[in-house]
Amino acid sequence: MAKRFLSTRRKLLKGAAATIAAAAAPFTIGSRGLAQAGLLPVNMQLGWITGGNQIGEVVAKRLGYFEQEKIDFAIQAGGPNIDGVAIVASGRYEVGQVSSSPSLMLAASQGIPVTCFAVGAQQHPYAFFSLPRAPIRTPKDMIGRKIGVQATGQILLAALLRKNGIPDDQVQKVIIGSDMTPLMTGQVDAVTGWITNTTALKVLGNDYIALRLWDCGVRLYALPYYATTDTLTQKADLIAGFLRAAGRGWAYAKANPEKAVDLLVQEYPNLVRADELVAAPIMFDVEFTARTKDHGWGSFDSAVWEAQIDQYDELKQFQAGKPKLGQVMTTKILDMTENDRPKIG
Repeated sequence: MAKRFLSTRRKLLKGAAATIAAAAAPFTIGSRGLAQAGLLPVNMQLGWITGGNQIGEVVAKRLGYFEQEKIDFAIQAGGPNIDGVAIVASGRYEVGQVSSSPSLMLAASQGIPVTCFAVGAQQHPYAFFSLPRAPIRTPKDMIGRKIGVQATGQILLAALLRKNGIPDDQVQKVIIGSDMTPLMTGQVDAVTGWITNTTALKVLGNDYIALRLWDCGVRLYALPYYATTDTLTQKADLIAGFLRAAGRGWAYAKANPEKAVDLLVQEYPNLVRADELVAAPIMFDVEFTARTKDHGWGSFDSAVWEAQIDQYDELKQFQAGKPKLGQVMTTKILDMTENDRPKIG
């Protein structure tokens, strides 16, 4: 993963100007209509494809919450060949969202000027899934077992083992793809994924066991929002408006899950309504916690960030040096919206 960000850094240094130039024409053409409507653009670049993880933003868009903040909002999908961090860092889009917080820590360590200003999932949904025939309910249960992980997830398994004092050679790591087949066929004793991905998990039946990374002491954030340091300085009011509208959307979705799923499927007809109805409550459970009840939706704990940085430093993931906390996150936008973000647990 660290190598990926070295490559990203090179792309930024060599190609950011070209990226901005290519993006300038469409924004110039569209800016007249936006100006007449009194709206300013906020594009949210994702690190992966769009789905139920963005249900709150979709609701806010569909119900006009962004327009009430004078924002013309759009979600820009990511994918395997789209480097969302590089796109946002280049200045092409205003905000971004990555799947996991380490991406932003690694970016900061490489001097890429993006900073987290809010967090979606307060507790990361990443988990190790096993079946009753060979249940893995605690980290110690992994000893002597075959654990299937994707190539990008190797560091997460390493972090879990280190946190729980388990030598690497006591667990057999098997690199797998993104589906659950190796677990179903007995090739491995556990596979990894997000507890919110109920579509993929259906093949396991109803008796599977989920051991969350968060519960094993590796406390990463999921779905953090980020922007460039320049954007957070020069367009703070715009980003605050984005966060207020998104928070309202998430609060509505939690209170009205069926209506929210209907709006989500209207926006993205490729999604399966029945699957999203199952996934939504699970997503809300990690999006709204005791912390959000006290500090509001989107908040985060600086101590959790510090612990993440320390863990990744111990695992020697920062080739260009350990980033400072202030490079990785800022509470500026949270402070500006303290009284406007929904306090729901």
